[in-house]
Amino acid sequence: MHWTQYISPIGVPIIAAIAAWIAFRQFQIARNKLKLDLFDKRMEVYNAVREALGNITRQGSLTQEQQIQYLQGTRTARWLFGKDVFTYLDETLWHKIVDLEMHNELSKDPSEPERIKHVHAKAETFKWMIDQHKSFDAMVAKYLELKH
Repeated sequence: MHWTQYISPIGVPIIAAIAAWIAFRQFQIARNKLKLDLFDKRMEVYNAVREALGNITRQGSLTQEQQIQYLQGTRTARWLFGKDVFTYLDETLWHKIVDLEMHNELSKDPSEPERIKHVHAKAETFKWMIDQHKSFDAMVAKYLELKH
């Protein structure tokens, strides 16, 4: 018998194994690409929130343009993060931003009792905002980890 007769029966399984390995590697590459794409989109939302919190920390408020940037930057959070993060961004944090702006305006009121009330409320809201840097990071950490 010729040596090719011995090798030919194992040739097909070897080729099938190589094809299966290539398909598996392509699957891993596609999965990692999806993870990277999701990470990039989530990072855009993360940066929009951090930018807003940074502006509040530096300036004590957000301009109307900065508020619009926040809303535009977080509009995809519904589909990129869990319900907890979306609810936090869309309701909790946004309502505090609006409250801070309201207290900023009303603390300029010349009547003393109202002004003092809004100055205290503004201070409390501002303290809460400063704490959100750590809270937000902890909340989104599980979504921004790239595990292999």
